[in-house]
Amino acid sequence: MNIIYFVVQNSFLFIVPLMIVALGGMFSERSGVINIALEGIMIIGAFFGIFFIRLFSGTMPDQVLIIVAMLVSITMGVIYSLFHAYASINMKANQTISGTALNLFAAAFTIYTAKVLVGAKQIDFKNTFRIAKVPLLGDIPVIGDFFFKNTYLFTYIGLALLLLSSYVLFKTRFGLRLRACGEHPQAADAAGINVTRMRYAGVMISGALAGLGGLVLIVPITTNFSGDVLGYGFLALAVLIFGQWKPSNIFFAAVFFGVTSTISNVASIIPFLAVLKLPSAVYKILPYLATLVVLTFTSKKSAAPKAAGEPYDQGKR
Repeated sequence: MNIIYFVVQNSFLFIVPLMIVALGGMFSERSGVINIALEGIMIIGAFFGIFFIRLFSGTMPDQVLIIVAMLVSITMGVIYSLFHAYASINMKANQTISGTALNLFAAAFTIYTAKVLVGAKQIDFKNTFRIAKVPLLGDIPVIGDFFFKNTYLFTYIGLALLLLSSYVLFKTRFGLRLRACGEHPQAADAAGINVTRMRYAGVMISGALAGLGGLVLIVPITTNFSGDVLGYGFLALAVLIFGQWKPSNIFFAAVFFGVTSTISNVASIIPFLAVLKLPSAVYKILPYLATLVVLTFTSKKSAAPKAAGEPYDQGKR
């Protein structure tokens, strides 16, 4: 039973950032802009959030520090996403190329900046943010052990964002307009909706969530950051596609990929996997192999927004 607790608790370390970043990609693509730059935005968000933690560690309570660091990551993610928004919306650039360029720049920028600021290619920090036990809730049988012990504030914020995203997308006028811009921008424009403004909003929301996702991914799994988020920005795109651009489906897709990622890291302590004595590399490729298999069987039924990736020309009707 202890192994099950351990696997479930560690799965959340991967499920939550994947879900948050995929939700960010959903808002961008629902507005009509494909955001390949999620990986780069995660890197930027993680870098500035972790550097903030390093600077102000010990100056405020740990949970307050991590909340402020999350706000820093969100802010920098929004700022960085504006480059993609401007290139894709105003300049009508190829959105895949724009996103790829931002991904390449982010990794190089963080390594160079880290070397300038701290004299090394990585930012070291202390992880003092794990919550050993949530008062009262941690005492609930079974559920308390699974969800309210050895956890992070990120888990509850991620679940709150899932519910909020579903509400905003399907229950608000903003969500209706956003979806209209991703499906039929000309019709939305004719109805008086500012397509450019809505697409900027979609990309900025994706930047906020991807920046947050970068910090959420890195803090629990390491104590240094060297400009790498392990390809989870691209994995989040797979979660988005597998989840069919719907928040509830994205959650279950994130659970699937999060569990496979966890198994790849802790296979040696799972009895029925340990006896197989397979090379560790086999388990390391498991999440990415699962991605390829799932996309192979689901891509034909893809329900992507019809206008996603297409620059909007106001003159066309």
